[in-house]
Amino acid sequence: MVCFFCYCALEQTAGLWASCYLSVYKGVSAETAATFASMFYIGITIGRALSGFVTMKLNDVQMIRLGQVLIAVGILIMFLPFGQTLSLVGLIVIGLGCAPIYLCIIHSTPTHFGADKSQAIIGIQMASAYVGTLLMPPVFGSIANHITVALLPEYLCIILILMFVMHEALTKKTSMHNNG
Repeated sequence: MVCFFCYCALEQTAGLWASCYLSVYKGVSAETAATFASMFYIGITIGRALSGFVTMKLNDVQMIRLGQVLIAVGILIMFLPFGQTLSLVGLIVIGLGCAPIYLCIIHSTPTHFGADKSQAIIGIQMASAYVGTLLMPPVFGSIANHITVALLPEYLCIILILMFVMHEALTKKTSMHNNG
């Protein structure tokens, strides 16, 4: 549940606050910032199309980890002080990383919780997703308003770390349950 909360929180916060971060903190024109904020979603769309082919070689856990690594790379790129262009690229990389996670979390639910419980669990996952989507972008908005919008990469990084830790704990627990 926490993985789903974190994923949706990360996706929505990045998508909603990217243009503000780029224009206010990085000095990108409002038009360019808005264009690249939409490129984040294009990154997700292209990534999901590519993920369909990659899933022939990688399982759900590997796909989620790959997505998390790409998100981490995108956040790292946003941290680098090498100008506006890299921040724009970082945003697209974050979008590509987001692509497989949502679908693979849902697809792996029967494996993690059992097919008999998966329908109910997916309902709870959807509720967690909605809470993450509705709660976390305004929390960042408060941070941006009271401190600075420059903290967007740090905020996304914290959410990513929590998602990673919770997914690895779930994977380990499922692995131990299936092997023991």
